[in-house]
Amino acid sequence: MNEERYTVKNIYSKLYKNTNNNSGDAITVSVPGSKSITNRALLLAVLAKGKTVLNGVLFSDDSRHFMECVKDLGFDINIDEQQRKVEVTGLGGLIPKSKADIYVGSAGTAARFLTALLGISKGEYHLDASAQMRRRPMAPLLETLKNAGADISFDENEGFFPFTISNAGCNNTHFKVNIDTSSQFLSALLICAPVIGKDVVIDVYGSHGMAYIDMTVSMMKQFGVDVIRDDNYTNDDCVTFIIKGGQCYKALDYIIEPDVSGAAYFYALAAVLGKKVIVENVHSGCMQGDIRFVELLGQMGCKVSDTPSGIEVTGPEEGRLKGITANMHTCSDQAITMAAIAPYAESQVKITGISHIKFQESNRIQAIVNEITRMGIECESNDDSVTIYPGQPKPAVIETYDDHRMAMGFSITGLRADGIVIDNPGCCSKTFEDYFEVLDEVITKLQ
Repeated sequence: MNEERYTVKNIYSKLYKNTNNNSGDAITVSVPGSKSITNRALLLAVLAKGKTVLNGVLFSDDSRHFMECVKDLGFDINIDEQQRKVEVTGLGGLIPKSKADIYVGSAGTAARFLTALLGISKGEYHLDASAQMRRRPMAPLLETLKNAGADISFDENEGFFPFTISNAGCNNTHFKVNIDTSSQFLSALLICAPVIGKDVVIDVYGSHGMAYIDMTVSMMKQFGVDVIRDDNYTNDDCVTFIIKGGQCYKALDYIIEPDVSGAAYFYALAAVLGKKVIVENVHSGCMQGDIRFVELLGQMGCKVSDTPSGIEVTGPEEGRLKGITANMHTCSDQAITMAAIAPYAESQVKITGISHIKFQESNRIQAIVNEITRMGIECESNDDSVTIYPGQPKPAVIETYDDHRMAMGFSITGLRADGIVIDNPGCCSKTFEDYFEVLDEVITKLQ
């Protein structure tokens, strides 16, 4: 999607004027692999000993930056985009190059995961990022690494990219980290802990994104490392994770789940249009926290069933959605999607548990308020929530703030309103580069 703007087709009225429309047929959609799982698997493969083969890999700006960083650190990596396959030869925690320049782009996972690895490894590494990633929080992780013995010097603003890490290895095995602004800080430390070779204790303050931590722990186990969670380890207001020394990651042939975050937009489409959508190979037992969004659609009146092909969501008749109060703490990437469909509910929709999304690719709370208001819809917000009232959106050009989720989420609003135009649709290349092509295919099938 290279165009500067994408005009969404309002197909809602067409669907219900067309008496020949067969509302009983399900539209089947295929989405790319999970970004969260792809980037965790890449780091786990780097830390394993031997060749890991990753299948169903997501190829996007974020994952390509991660793969390029792996190359720049000297690892042997073979990439086959056509087959969605990557082979990585890990060295059991060793890094081939003791000195390198690393550019992570806008990839938050690459930024946090590789910073943690390099922060506990011997060598000298300069890390830089895109203008967007330079604004995102890094200080809690960097402070933890400093306390572990890393020497970190900042090129510009303390606590942010770019910076140089240089050290002679890790001299501490008891970490403390605050994850109020990003659970990736903890995921990074957990995955990298076995490199230290001793028992590692991590005291965690804050509770943001624990569904992602559960994913991290599950994947570590799949690659051969167990994590102990002990809520009573200290008397402080924290949770403690323990990784026993002597554990090593094993090389695997590994299949990456489809991206539930990407699937959610098509489930939201089913909800607002009153149609039936199946996303292939997305099932209720998947590791990704965004599966919670499907449950919320059920509360709004959708019918949800897990079929052999994948979860099927059927929107209520003519998209008559119920208003809800939704704590989206475990699926906050879909707060924008919920906001985008909220005007079509029959009563207010309140989205809570989202204070941390101010620190993501954009200030997502403010971005939601800006664009909902731009469409003439009434809304209210505070530090942790957004409340959106029913209404028919007016024509508007939706600013995306270079945030892929703004572009994809508000595209769904336009399926039921005239004149909704998405500015800079190309920002979707961060995670789902052909999203609008897939959306067009689905729209064509529905018509």
